[in-house]
Amino acid sequence: MTEYTADVVVLGGGSGGYAAALRLAELGKDVVLVEKDKLGGTCLHRGCIPTKALLHAGEVADAARGASDIGVDVTFSGIDPARVRAYREGIVAKKFKGLEGLISARGIRVVAGAGSLEAGPAVRVGDDVYRGTDVILATGSYSRSLPGLEIGGRVLTSEQALDLDVIPERVVVLGGGVIGVEFASVWRSFGVEVTIVEALPHLLPAEDVSSSKALERAFRKRGIAFQLGRRFTSLSSDDDSVTVTLDDGSELAADYVLVAVGRGPATSGLGFEEAGVVLDRGFVQTDSRLRTAAAHVWAVGDIVPGLQLAHRGFQQGIFVAEEIAGLSPVLVPDVDVPRVAYSHPEVASVGLTEAQAQDRYGSEAVRAYEYNLAGNGRSEIIGTSGIVKIVRRVDGPVVGAHLVGDRVGELISEAQLAVGWEAHPEDIAPFVHAHPTQSEALGEAFLALAGKPLHAL
Repeated sequence: MTEYTADVVVLGGGSGGYAAALRLAELGKDVVLVEKDKLGGTCLHRGCIPTKALLHAGEVADAARGASDIGVDVTFSGIDPARVRAYREGIVAKKFKGLEGLISARGIRVVAGAGSLEAGPAVRVGDDVYRGTDVILATGSYSRSLPGLEIGGRVLTSEQALDLDVIPERVVVLGGGVIGVEFASVWRSFGVEVTIVEALPHLLPAEDVSSSKALERAFRKRGIAFQLGRRFTSLSSDDDSVTVTLDDGSELAADYVLVAVGRGPATSGLGFEEAGVVLDRGFVQTDSRLRTAAAHVWAVGDIVPGLQLAHRGFQQGIFVAEEIAGLSPVLVPDVDVPRVAYSHPEVASVGLTEAQAQDRYGSEAVRAYEYNLAGNGRSEIIGTSGIVKIVRRVDGPVVGAHLVGDRVGELISEAQLAVGWEAHPEDIAPFVHAHPTQSEALGEAFLALAGKPLHAL
């Protein structure tokens, strides 16, 4: 056995882990980064980046189909899965190479292999031990399944769905959260018949109900079917198809089933509890500064209860790096972390839903305004419908923003500033939004809540 030492050892090279390593290196720390697969983790290789590449391909396909409506003569002849895959893999490869170069340039030592935590603290990789003054756990997450469902063959998780080399005719998606609606969206753009099954009353059930209903209207218009308030009970398959039975006895036949019921924390069998880390249903328990119960052991990203988003992992990784360096950073609470589903149309939000605000402050103390994108010139030009909904406390700050429409994910940062800085609509109303832009829709909502609407009654 060989033992190595470093200021900090990071277990996991995904979004949270590599962000922590980069910031620590900037702060002059000697860092060892342990990763069993590829730097970048799920987000870069099997999640955020490749799925958004697929969604862009779908957007181009939809634009080609509708080109004649705006006077552009285009012939759409279909989707070539091999070339779409090459496009997607090319983007991932370029981003991966850039990340490897960045890690190398910062002088971070990367150890390839499966690591496990040991008391001390330290990380064991095979026969070698990497001991740090501090250890950061950033082992990420895995695709969950359902009881009675075995992944394989015609039953897919998002990882297997990315690797499909055919365009199926029919797909059933179990789960109407972000992963489910994004894959449903891209498959529909590729010409697939899609049915989503969601156990709760709405698609994207964690979002404001106005956003969920707006997405449902758009999906109906696109021909995406969905059954809400329905649960999976059983599945049967043969060489050519798969049949899903729901709790009302109905059956759905398809070529493939996508299981999109969320992601679980990747913490099992990694020595966490043996080293003094407390787990609850697999998630690492931390204090408000992301310290675990084991001295000098920290946790970031998907293994920490809360939003499982790459940019939350980035923020937590940077936070812990600065905390270790004694800089007393500020941790952004989950409610102020922006959330985006990159479907067609997109759904973006930050802060409290209207219902959450009413529960917290009382229904009489909350006011919400909803602006329809039908009144926005830029949205009309690009052919998207949707809404911008702003939630505020009466005579108080903006506490939530909820947007539906193509490309609205690009607007959420302005909304995040409004919520995070506790701005009043009256503070924001004087600022000018360029015309014609979709950002004007936010401006219109702020104007209306300030009592001086312009393009609305």
